[in-house]
Amino acid sequence: MFKDDLFKAVIVINSDKQITGTVYDLEGNDEFLPLRLENQQGSFVGEVREEYVKILEDIREKCFTRKYYISPQANRITNLVIKKYGNEPEFLWKTTPGTGVFRNSDSKKWYLAILDVDRSKIQENKKGTVEIALIKLSPDNVVKIIKEEHFYPGWHMNKKYWISVILDETVNDDKIMKLIEESYGFTIKKK
Repeated sequence: MFKDDLFKAVIVINSDKQITGTVYDLEGNDEFLPLRLENQQGSFVGEVREEYVKILEDIREKCFTRKYYISPQANRITNLVIKKYGNEPEFLWKTTPGTGVFRNSDSKKWYLAILDVDRSKIQENKKGTVEIALIKLSPDNVVKIIKEEHFYPGWHMNKKYWISVILDETVNDDKIMKLIEESYGFTIKKK
């Protein structure tokens, strides 16, 4: 119940994790239809709608893991970064809505980007869309790591400082997080 116990929200989450909801006016125990009508704009309807949205947002935050990307590994890495550094991805470009950049809150410098690209941009003679992590490293480490299997020069970035990793489970999360930790270290303001 909400809005001074005048309304009740009945929320159903099915097995496919789809949410439906209905708001009832408890005075007559009827559905509160003004919420379903977008052209209903009064201040009271607005207050009820606002409280109902807060209920739905609370359910989303407490019951679901937000998916920013398509691949499970991209989402796991994102959630690890959020937990460790508190930085959520910023989606800055309308033309590439799957590109999220992570930047240090204090210095505003980027240390990670996750984006989708055609695999042929990373691996010759391969096609299909993949999500990659772009990670900034020291030039010496870049030279060393791109010699390893599954690591590539930074796509669309300065290849002296950036590497690409395809987020398709070929490199484990721990190894990626260690590289992100080095990258994050470059963004810390010097005192």
